[in-house]
Amino acid sequence: MARTDMTATEIRQSFQDFYKSKGHEIVPSSPVVLPADPTLLFVNAGMNQFKEIFLGARVSQYKRVADSQKCIRVSGKHNDLEEVGHDTYHHTFFEMLGNWSFGDYYKRESIAWGWELLTKVWGLPKNRLWVTVYKDDDEALAIWKEVTDVDPTHILKFAEKDNFWEMGETGPCGPCSEIHFDRTPNGCTADMINAGKQEVIEIWNHVFIQYNRRSDGSLEELPAKHVDTGMGFERVTSVIQNKTSNYDTDIFQPVIQALVKASGHPYEGQSAIAMRVIADHLRTLAFAIGDGVLPSNDGRGYVLRRLLRRAVRYGRKIGFTRPFMTPLLPTLEATMGKAYPELVQRRQEIARAILAEEESFSSALDRGLALFEDVATAAATSPDKVFPGEEAFKLYDTYGFPLDLTVVMAREKGMEVDEKRFAELMDEQRRRARDARRAAAADGDADLVSDLVAKGVRTVFTGYSGLEGAAGVVAIVQKGAEGANAVMDQLAEGAEGALLLSESPFYAEKGGQLGDHGVIVGPAGEFEVTDTRQPTEGVVMHVGRMKRGTLAKGARVTAKVNDVRRAAVARHHTATHLLQHALREIVSRDIKQAGSMVAAERLRFDFAYYQALTAEQLTSVERRVNELVILNDPVKTTEMALKDVQGSGIIALFDEKYGDTVRVVSVGGYSRELCGGTHVAATGTIGPFRILSECSIASGVRRIEAVAGLPAYEVMCQERGMLEGLAKRFSASPAEVPDRVEALAGQVKALEKQIKDQELAVALQKVDGILGQACDVKGMKVIAATVGELTAEALKSLAEAVLAKVAPAVVVLGASNAGKAQFIVLVSPEWVKQGVHAGKLIKDVAKVAGGGGGGQPGMANAGGKDPGKLDEAIQKAKEIVGTMVKG
Repeated sequence: MARTDMTATEIRQSFQDFYKSKGHEIVPSSPVVLPADPTLLFVNAGMNQFKEIFLGARVSQYKRVADSQKCIRVSGKHNDLEEVGHDTYHHTFFEMLGNWSFGDYYKRESIAWGWELLTKVWGLPKNRLWVTVYKDDDEALAIWKEVTDVDPTHILKFAEKDNFWEMGETGPCGPCSEIHFDRTPNGCTADMINAGKQEVIEIWNHVFIQYNRRSDGSLEELPAKHVDTGMGFERVTSVIQNKTSNYDTDIFQPVIQALVKASGHPYEGQSAIAMRVIADHLRTLAFAIGDGVLPSNDGRGYVLRRLLRRAVRYGRKIGFTRPFMTPLLPTLEATMGKAYPELVQRRQEIARAILAEEESFSSALDRGLALFEDVATAAATSPDKVFPGEEAFKLYDTYGFPLDLTVVMAREKGMEVDEKRFAELMDEQRRRARDARRAAAADGDADLVSDLVAKGVRTVFTGYSGLEGAAGVVAIVQKGAEGANAVMDQLAEGAEGALLLSESPFYAEKGGQLGDHGVIVGPAGEFEVTDTRQPTEGVVMHVGRMKRGTLAKGARVTAKVNDVRRAAVARHHTATHLLQHALREIVSRDIKQAGSMVAAERLRFDFAYYQALTAEQLTSVERRVNELVILNDPVKTTEMALKDVQGSGIIALFDEKYGDTVRVVSVGGYSRELCGGTHVAATGTIGPFRILSECSIASGVRRIEAVAGLPAYEVMCQERGMLEGLAKRFSASPAEVPDRVEALAGQVKALEKQIKDQELAVALQKVDGILGQACDVKGMKVIAATVGELTAEALKSLAEAVLAKVAPAVVVLGASNAGKAQFIVLVSPEWVKQGVHAGKLIKDVAKVAGGGGGGQPGMANAGGKDPGKLDEAIQKAKEIVGTMVKG
């Protein structure tokens, strides 16, 4: 008999205990992103972290392991997004219970132990279990009959689509054997297996990995055979707890009941779908953000942004008009935080990221929904009832609506989106972006790279150990008279181009560090290097001009790096490492680098964080960096295997490209980062450090600009000069300047208030004259008038004063201000009920003056480019009002 009293936590633990008793090592879940595997957007199965073992590239410490792996499936081959919330068992985030054999046991043990866990430990009824095997896997078929007492008629064969498992387009794969559970009232039949029925679901897949799928589609035998099983935790929990839906288990119900309470909607009908979608997407967002992925406009970040926007839109369907997802996080944490402590450890970062995205999207959602409704209403009257692709693209491009969100909303209204036209517009946009990039790179090196690689041109970098060295000229690139780059045998005096050397101490731009400058001196000339670039691995281009004489291919030269500039760059580069450490120490341990630029004059450091740093935080960070400089800690570099980095505490960038062997830069005992750049020998060499600015450059990404060494000293000199200049102007000491400035600001504020009061008084003198312009439109009092030159604030006060004297009425006023037109519309509640909408009215009025705007039914304002059209626009208002009145 099934143990229906088990909680989800107990089920997860019992799985791990069972396989531990079978000699398996219980290992932690990997993050939902594997930075070492660029073929995966997100981890989509329990075996992803073991891919190198299956391929024979890495030897496992253990022959048998088991775990519960966090998985996300939202794109590509394994994509369940459209089914989420509408059926009972698909999710974007789910847990995969799994056990693995790395060249140890194979089909017999895997099948026998699986049957034992399901039927003896968990007590699932045997007559409700069905088994499928790959059509050619007679071995697995025989083993099922031999080592289990499954009903032989419940064993079925299927083809590749259902019973040959692959993690992606390439990689480890093999035949599999699935176990299905029958939840039908009277027992299912064979034709219901693998038929997509909610009552008959797959709960466990035993994959027998023996092949590697190559990029050309061919299969090659792996060095050893492995077992990879994956059991959907949510599905098996619903089966054990005797629930017909995964969402009815104690995995989801705490969050769903929190939604019921917060929304006031019962968990039924369309509201239930909305709650299921929100509960599912919340889990994906929390776990992905907890593992370091932030919502953004591309890649993994865009996946998260799409999910959050889908959840917000579904939230609107159950009454949420303000951000509502972050209050659900404590409930999720209480449910899953013990099994996955990263939810607890990164709770602030997760909450900040979700709230920032909700707030950002909510501001655009209302405008986007209004546009959607207008377009959908018009499309509903067309013969084909198709939502135009142009409008779907506008919703995407202007309001941030993912296409799948527009598709869902359109289907709810019984119409389809013209996705073909949408795709055409997307292609056009991408093409324009590509053309712009090509135009920007027209004078670059892209056309040369393939030729240089084909010629075997390679440069060995020697710049870590010295700044000067002998080399041979292996290629010369000159900018020809026609503007096209050409490979030359010789470079003449005054000519611009690039030299490629056999060895070079010049550091080529990469990893945020700008390329070195210097000179290359030969027997007959001198070449000035003004930039160093590496368009592809091993091809280093020393860009500049011939200062004197000539240089020929094959010549022996001496390459000399500008040591003063290299030292300044190195100071700034090491300073970025200290800055990141200080930010993580003072602001948040979870701050992650999102980009950098290291030059001789300054540094730029981008990092993931969801709010502006306070003045106090910036002061503390700056002070901490200077403290570390004064300590004069040594800066050391070592090398290690990339595979050993994970779990070492060394900071690496998710999207940085690393080789098998990586360079680690360590400062003192507190900073360890993967870095190929050049650095100072000790922190004291950096000199003073000053933060110049801190700002937002994208949602969830901030930027600090700073200077170190002499540039920092020069900034301090400039600041001192400005302070002394202000002190002289105020006839005060430098210490008295802040008080003098504060007093002056107070005087300015008082004068501004006086001017506003005068403007308002002048405006209110116009009330009686405006009242005389009232007219009747379909029994409604309408006042539409131009009132000369007024500020927006004065125009609003005037309109309110007019309405107060004549209500109920519609008041439309236009004025000029700073060379532009501006409008305001006020509508009494009585006329709002009769169909007059201020926001819609002002939109058409402002259009006459070359502008636009909007607002609520009772009040709206707008601007226009052409104040000469004010009278025409105001006259138009009277006509529009008449068309709005009901009846």
